[in-house]
Amino acid sequence: MTVLDATGAERSGRLRRGAGAGAARAARAARSGLTGAPVPVLIAAAVLVLAALLVVAPGLVAGSPTQTDPAAALRGPTPHHLFGTDQLGRDVFSRVVHGARPSLLLGCGATVISVLGGALLGLVAGLGGRYGDQVLMRVMDMLLALPPLLVALVVISVLGSGTVNVLIAIGVAFIPPYSRLVRAEALLVRRSGYLEAAVGLGLSRRVLTVRHVLPNALGPLLVLASVGFGTSLIYASSLSFLGLGTRPPAPEWGAMLSDGRDFLQTSWWIALFPGLAVTVSVVSINLVGRHLQGRYTGRTGR
Repeated sequence: MTVLDATGAERSGRLRRGAGAGAARAARAARSGLTGAPVPVLIAAAVLVLAALLVVAPGLVAGSPTQTDPAAALRGPTPHHLFGTDQLGRDVFSRVVHGARPSLLLGCGATVISVLGGALLGLVAGLGGRYGDQVLMRVMDMLLALPPLLVALVVISVLGSGTVNVLIAIGVAFIPPYSRLVRAEALLVRRSGYLEAAVGLGLSRRVLTVRHVLPNALGPLLVLASVGFGTSLIYASSLSFLGLGTRPPAPEWGAMLSDGRDFLQTSWWIALFPGLAVTVSVVSINLVGRHLQGRYTGRTGR
């Protein structure tokens, strides 16, 4: 009995240490956060905080984005209109500020769909049977071989255009990288010693997934999502630029770029400022994401 008790205690200890490994790494990265980050990363983080405030309350910064004034159409930047006016006399600054909400929410929502869908498929592939794993991964390989924008356009051709359908299309297009990441983590955990100990202790598949597989996959999954958010934002703006996303006259950065392309030679400010908004947002997201990735993996992130 003493030997059996010692063996069970040893297995339980290995089980607890293994299950907490991935969660501990993610917790260390979260605690360290932006401590000691380079100046560009801190500036990028400040930009993202400002963008989040614009998403929550754009009306506190700018006025109506849809109010027209034909008499003031196509006027350049002035103290009254910081970013000038468009062809209908609408204030470009107000439209850029109010356009942050649909643009950033599209990128964020698409990333959430990609992460949830990828995590689900990755768990099924990594913990399921051999044939299910092969079928799912071959489908993911086929999707990875295609440009994400093409996959998104195919989904939109089936579902139709619109903000919600664009969100779903981008989310589906970026599922494969997340699914392969979660599958790799699931296979790594599945072959580890502490999971064998868990099976020996009689834990169910559901308990193994929730307590041991997901905590180990959560850290790298969130790091990849922080970087993928910027990519999703670019594709959301691209589809809106093509007229498949947010409908006018609602402001959205990609749609504003599309409106301004006919006035590049005479009224460059119509397209310049929404383009800068997309660029600055994506660069800031990538800087912060790469820094967090470096924190998680133990590198400096510089």
